[in-house]
Amino acid sequence: MVKKLVAAAAIVSAASSTAHAQSSVTLYGIIDAGLIYTNNVAKGNARGPLFQATSGEINGSRFGLRGSEDLGSGLKAIFVLENGFNVQNGKLGQDSKLFGRQAFVGLTSERLGSITLGRQYDSNTDFVLPLSAVAGTFGDTGFAHPFDNDELNHGFRINNAVKYMSPDFAGFKFGGLYAFSNNDDFALNRAYSFGASYHYRSLNIGAGYLQIDGSNSTNTAGVIDTNESPANGTAGFVLGSNVQRTATAGINYGYGPALVGFVYSHSQFQGTKAFGSDNGTLRFDNYELNGKYALTPAITLGAAYTYTDGHVTKTSTFGADPKWNQINVQALYSFSKRTDVYAEAMYQHVTGHGYVAFINNSGGASSTANQVVGTVGLRTRF
Repeated sequence: MVKKLVAAAAIVSAASSTAHAQSSVTLYGIIDAGLIYTNNVAKGNARGPLFQATSGEINGSRFGLRGSEDLGSGLKAIFVLENGFNVQNGKLGQDSKLFGRQAFVGLTSERLGSITLGRQYDSNTDFVLPLSAVAGTFGDTGFAHPFDNDELNHGFRINNAVKYMSPDFAGFKFGGLYAFSNNDDFALNRAYSFGASYHYRSLNIGAGYLQIDGSNSTNTAGVIDTNESPANGTAGFVLGSNVQRTATAGINYGYGPALVGFVYSHSQFQGTKAFGSDNGTLRFDNYELNGKYALTPAITLGAAYTYTDGHVTKTSTFGADPKWNQINVQALYSFSKRTDVYAEAMYQHVTGHGYVAFINNSGGASSTANQVVGTVGLRTRF
């Protein structure tokens, strides 16, 4: 009898362990804090250098929960709830949302791919961002293209989204997203996006497209929130156009300790009042060349150059054809896989009547056509 009880207990224990192994919930996050110097910032009538304590100069500080449950036959239920915050003052990011960075639930299959519903990133972020210097594994926030005009800086999430991601077909993946307006006008404040990527050995290629319709409406129930700004305080041009279109493409290639990449993006905003335009069109073409080199297993050096060709129609306050040049450099020292220190420097020069330089997360626009930013920081991951 005793042997039978022991055997039964062992079976129950094994079954419990198996069930536990089939489900998991992981707490994860990044804390990024540093000091930043900007040579010229205009605040009202005051202008001059600015010293700041900063949160998320490379990666926005965050914590999240990621979970999965094995449903059998290769099918799993998955979810992600991700919060953004400012480590310097403890405040929530993304307009004080509890899970403002990501919040979605879905199903995934190794054979069929995954489908998820909730607040998510678009296909440009999924397929092209990893090839850019704006990637979270590179310069991210400070290296963003002027005003983050192509939304590659993780500052833009889409509400009410249904997303599909394919499995990997010998290095090829594709996916798409549709976001509901949740409005009786079906086309008001909605979005759709699609993209694909290909990986072969050290070669990576990606392309994507995003369109947002009616983002200049006052409706806040749709795909974007009209009162929301990214954590760095630069709202960019997510809002204020009848139609926003962004197309991106990128490539990178690794050889030994070196990685070189090129990214192109085109952003167009129809029916906007940005830069003094009256229901005009605003266009940006961004050309980015980037590279990284692992000097030692602990030290990585990186650099990027972005040329941005802008065009504004129906403008009276500003020139019609602004141009931006931005140079970024970075050095990382890793204490471990989780913790590193970094130093970055960014320089931006803009040409065109009425335009001033404004590096992302710099603390404000310059009073001139030039701006320089230098920052040092510490990151740890968990």
